[in-house]
Amino acid sequence: MQRPGPRFVVRAGEPYPPGATPGPSGVNFSVFGPDPVRMALLLYESADDAAPIRTIELEPGVHNTSSYWHVFVEGAEPGLHYAWRTDASSAEILDPWARAVDGGCVRGRVVETGAYDWEEDRPPDRAVDDCIIYELHVGGFTRDDASAVTHPGTFLGVVEKIPYLKSLGVTDVELMPVAAFDADDVPRGAARLGLTNFWGYSPVGFYAPHPRYAAGDDAPAEFRDMVKALHRAGIGVILDVVLNHTAEGGAGGRVIHFKSLAADVFYHVEPGHPARYRDYSGCGNTVNCNHPVVADFLVRCLEYWVEEMHVDGFRIDLASVLSRGEDGRPMAHPPVLRMIESSPVLRDAKLIAEPWDAAGLYQVGDYQGPRWMEWNGRYRDAIRRSLCGEPGMLSELATRIAGSSDLYLETGKRPTHGVNFVTCHDGFTLWDLVSYETKRNRANGENNRDGSDQNLGWNCGVEGPTDDARVLALRRRQARNFVAVLLLSQGVPMLLAGDEVLRTQGGNNNAYCQDNPIGWFDWSRTESNAGMLRFTREMIALRMRHRALRRREFLTGRPGTGRAGQADIVWHGPETGPPDWNDPGARVLGFTLAGQVDDEGDLHVMLNMSDAAAAMTVPSLAGHAWFRAVDTALAPPEDIAPPPNQTAFAGPRYALAAHSVVVLESRTAGQGASRTMPAKGGSVTGIENG
Repeated sequence: MQRPGPRFVVRAGEPYPPGATPGPSGVNFSVFGPDPVRMALLLYESADDAAPIRTIELEPGVHNTSSYWHVFVEGAEPGLHYAWRTDASSAEILDPWARAVDGGCVRGRVVETGAYDWEEDRPPDRAVDDCIIYELHVGGFTRDDASAVTHPGTFLGVVEKIPYLKSLGVTDVELMPVAAFDADDVPRGAARLGLTNFWGYSPVGFYAPHPRYAAGDDAPAEFRDMVKALHRAGIGVILDVVLNHTAEGGAGGRVIHFKSLAADVFYHVEPGHPARYRDYSGCGNTVNCNHPVVADFLVRCLEYWVEEMHVDGFRIDLASVLSRGEDGRPMAHPPVLRMIESSPVLRDAKLIAEPWDAAGLYQVGDYQGPRWMEWNGRYRDAIRRSLCGEPGMLSELATRIAGSSDLYLETGKRPTHGVNFVTCHDGFTLWDLVSYETKRNRANGENNRDGSDQNLGWNCGVEGPTDDARVLALRRRQARNFVAVLLLSQGVPMLLAGDEVLRTQGGNNNAYCQDNPIGWFDWSRTESNAGMLRFTREMIALRMRHRALRRREFLTGRPGTGRAGQADIVWHGPETGPPDWNDPGARVLGFTLAGQVDDEGDLHVMLNMSDAAAAMTVPSLAGHAWFRAVDTALAPPEDIAPPPNQTAFAGPRYALAAHSVVVLESRTAGQGASRTMPAKGGSVTGIENG
């Protein structure tokens, strides 16, 4: 029985825009649904009401236009909760266009539009070549007790950690999925262990912020508060969005919305067999992104997050799905990608593709459209293989450090189209990468079958935890090496949150269901691994003071392309002259980067990826002297130093410790230095602390 509620007057309403749109006298409700023969709108006073206060049965001839069901409810107001019901099921159907959803992600909530005070909010005015991206999980970033925030695991918790982000030096946060998702969408094995979907790659509400990331009951407002606060701090906001599948899964999955409204429109299905879902996502279904209605839905969704939520860009999960046509085959000119690129609303948004999908379509270096940046998986693999000592990697390593021109130059793209990373949410953390060679995923309840087996890591001699001081020292050095190379490479670098303090997941390389200390940022490590934190901060600062590391065009190696007529880059082997690119045993590489602006010194970088020490000849500079900025083999705080505290290098050869990275900065001869190094260098291989 329905409870008595407010007096509502029902009118025909309008099909556009879809969703719940408040007006002066009521709310217009509309949803795309060509499949149902009958439709009903259910109105609730609160999210947890068992029965609706009003059920409105829609008449096909009155409330249906061009496959949209619509009704205007006079007297309805923002704050009202609602759901749809079709003739196919007695279950409630969530509005895919809902701007807010309840805590269970089942019902939508009417949201007042245009009421939020943005206080003249403006996005950071920053070129993409100056960006340093920091991938973080809103829930896991502050859930740990040691975070000491008032609202752990929320948008407001992120706000409380803005001083930390500022001190680290990152320019943009890339938030793992914050759109409403099904936390119960996990395999049976994980469910039996009481685990939930932690990462959020299981969307149900594309427009609505995830309600459990709010400290109160207004997730859209708290999300806006976070964006506004980050912008005030000069930090951009990039959303990791999941447009390739939904939490409805395959034929045996839940019915949430699309299955009941128009399964053969919104999903890839076998022709003539609408219950057979094609799966290019690995999650049971695949969104039919290039159907005109679906493409419009996705583009309008991205526009909403930019216009109404002020986000600065998107990372598209399994973005190769968006290049598949309605027949599932890759398209030469996918309409949805062109629509996104050409949208006036999205003209300034960063567009980052994860250029592959779960069905084998791999498009690194070949993703459609001139604006699209890419997660450079080739970079990740090459850096891992090289620093772990794999032979025959010298040329590949140099190509990746130089910005991957082999991937981007011929298509007219630039180094900044590649987003470089060594680690991300999916896989080992940095500390686990140097501590494990095989995954440890049994805590996920799937008998260690989940997660990649291709980790390309090196445990430094012992698998997993150890008390061996030398092994631990080598692991810390390797972690510094990875961060150093990442921040010395052309392209846009991305760091995984927690790597700067050597966060561990205990070897779990697929912590999607670990909403617990395994998946959380451990804030106690900011003290126990303060040396690594400092190293990361100083490496970011080094990158930001050298325009040569943030080039907008590819390096050429030609004279006159750097400051004062130098070549923009010169590659070196152990002796004077270029390395032997064809020597599979070569594991020593050096390069000199010429400054790009008048007040910028040159950089000389040396990498020793072998198990043995090596000596390298350092080129001399007329009128300038070299100063040691970085030597990852040294114990903190000697491992990195800003210009006022750097040690002068007397030359001519530098002694490189095994598995180390050295960076020298040039300044005018005679500029201050606290001390002078011995003529042959002075790399120390003692045990580090920190």
